[in-house]
Amino acid sequence: MSSAAASMKKKSAVTPCKTMRGHTSYVFGVAHLPGGQRIITCSGDGSFRLWDLESGAQIGDEWRDEGDEETLMTTALSPNGKTLASGSYDGTVRLWDVETGKVVVKWKGHTELVWSVCWSPNGERVVSGSQDGTARVWDVKSEEPVKGLNPIKTGHKHVHAVSYSPEATMIATGGYNEHGIKIWDAKTGKLVSTIKIDRTAWCLAWTWDEKKLIAGLGVGGSIRIFDTATWQQIADLEGHTRPVYSITLFQNDRLLASTSWDKTARLWN
Repeated sequence: MSSAAASMKKKSAVTPCKTMRGHTSYVFGVAHLPGGQRIITCSGDGSFRLWDLESGAQIGDEWRDEGDEETLMTTALSPNGKTLASGSYDGTVRLWDVETGKVVVKWKGHTELVWSVCWSPNGERVVSGSQDGTARVWDVKSEEPVKGLNPIKTGHKHVHAVSYSPEATMIATGGYNEHGIKIWDAKTGKLVSTIKIDRTAWCLAWTWDEKKLIAGLGVGGSIRIFDTATWQQIADLEGHTRPVYSITLFQNDRLLASTSWDKTARLWN
């Protein structure tokens, strides 16, 4: 490589503008809080930590459920930005008040770790997916499990991803076995469709018009796109070389971001 090419490569390298340090174990989840100035992270050390984006400094003390040190595996912010849902290694789903950093609701039902949580678009329900092979739906206002949807026995050996459709008519689950993605009626819990894939579905995202479902898959690092009118695959995005662990769509659906165990993040147009 010429010195000019090497210089160009060096200048084009992407580097972080801030590095936040404080967690004592793996960081499993992050959410961007309203206002654009703060993010919050959850970790294997059992805590949430709030960070200032401009300075990179931690804001206040860490958040913990008093007397509980269980790993926080996943988190999702409510549509109104006021509440965080979390899933823990012990199978507990919690709701946290963003202003106080305190647990306001605690749900038990899963018998193994919770891999994924997702809010309904109106913020009235939370769905959780677990290593125990079930998805469970919880009512935020009544603080009770939703009858007929708790549990949804998915048939997956493990449920790695759960996702409400934008109109809240369907819930997609992704997991480990040949029937890697399943679609459920969000009101009745009845199976709508099954998408057979040859590897684990680790993460899911719907386009805002609900016409496409996108899945990040295991071995090989493929991202596949399915037409929700037929549930047939219409595209396969190749580039990652190891499992795709998370995906997120920009609000206009023009860009898709993905992260992988291959130590890369990618943007797709």
